[in-house]
Amino acid sequence: MGVSGAGKTTLMDVLAGRKTGGYIEGDITISGYPKNQETFARISGYCEQFDIHSPNVTVYESLIFSAWLRLPHEVDNNTRQMFIEEVMELVELGSLRGALVGLPGVTGLSTEQRKRLTIAVELVANPSIIFMDEPTSGLDARAAAIVMRTVRNTVDTGRTVVCTIHQPSIDIIDSFDELFLIKSGGKEIFVGPLGCRCELIQYFEAIQGVSKIKDGYNSATWMLEVTSRVRGDRNRSWI
Repeated sequence: MGVSGAGKTTLMDVLAGRKTGGYIEGDITISGYPKNQETFARISGYCEQFDIHSPNVTVYESLIFSAWLRLPHEVDNNTRQMFIEEVMELVELGSLRGALVGLPGVTGLSTEQRKRLTIAVELVANPSIIFMDEPTSGLDARAAAIVMRTVRNTVDTGRTVVCTIHQPSIDIIDSFDELFLIKSGGKEIFVGPLGCRCELIQYFEAIQGVSKIKDGYNSATWMLEVTSRVRGDRNRSWI
């Protein structure tokens, strides 16, 4: 998470192996082992911020197409079919299986339904790790909550989900397990767990000059305000 232009998508693209141009330094390890991009590409998926689908096919046909292209040849048709059904249930698109995708904002699926279809298209490839770029971007509170429920359902299957997010609501930030907070230029501000083990508020309030968070205030909004407000203070080594 971070302000606009902090480099959230750039960092995620580098980790996913989608950005190879320019100057990249450092090491990427998975469970302590150096990342092999060829192997990593087979076990990972990536959901773009902007949903790109063929408007003239149904939800089910979109998933069939992805499954045939991306699942190994050894997977038989019955197994492939069963897996598609499981994915549709996971992302709650079963009732829309025969609906045309249509054009964004014109016909067919709503923005939130298209976002869930984007997630489903990646899930049928059976990845262990899924990257999602701004999954709630452009959605109202209700639609964002539905998409985040889909993300949470995905995590509950044992997969790892890595999201970039700008300024989540209280409910949405509570959906995440870990936070990596960055400022403009991609510099790390905070890394740690969320939920019952969260020490985010204590961490920032312990810094001299930082005002206490108000009761019921969105912690995500508060920490972005705090880090932006003192951005020019050179005495604050944590930024």
